[in-house]
Amino acid sequence: MSKILIIDDDLEICSLVKRALEKEGHQVTSQPDPIQAESMPLDLFDLILLDVMMPGKDGFTLCRDIRERVDCPILFLTAKTEECDLMQGLGNGGDDYITKPFGIGELRARVAAHLRRETREKKHRMSIGVFQFELGAKKMFCREKEILLTKSEYTICEYLALNCGQVFSKERIYEHVFGFDGESDSSAITEHVKNIRAKCQKSGENPIETVWGIGYRWKKG
Repeated sequence: MSKILIIDDDLEICSLVKRALEKEGHQVTSQPDPIQAESMPLDLFDLILLDVMMPGKDGFTLCRDIRERVDCPILFLTAKTEECDLMQGLGNGGDDYITKPFGIGELRARVAAHLRRETREKKHRMSIGVFQFELGAKKMFCREKEILLTKSEYTICEYLALNCGQVFSKERIYEHVFGFDGESDSSAITEHVKNIRAKCQKSGENPIETVWGIGYRWKKG
């Protein structure tokens, strides 16, 4: 089941889309007011359907304003007469568009295609508790908010998280991060862990546990 948000001031379309996608097993939320939509927890949704012509703020502008907060697919619902403006919308961060009037079959197919693509891409994403790792991009997040780490700090976190619960000595971690030819010594790991903890604690978390006399491990749960 995916969480889908539709932002459209046409209540009939909202109702139609909601019924159609809920029959596919999705959880659908509708919001007719684009201004109020901006204050919603948009990062919780797996896909957003966004009308173009709305009072208060058009869909292209709203897409641009929220794109930095969400990485899910955004699909425009657009009238045929607006197609000439779609390059602007796609340039503002949209992924695709569905032309009104649309059939239920087309809607379901387009939504399913984008959700399948997201599933494939997120195979390179790992979650442990409240932490998420983008393995390809070498980024770590806490509750979907990125924690800015240096390359070495990220490598330590990824190594411990991939082996969650297993204890590693500072020497073993150092060899993994810097190799056998590293120019420093294992005491550098202590400083890196200290920095990682300081950054994570801003989110109220401390994922790395010290096992006294042995080394460190990523906490389970």
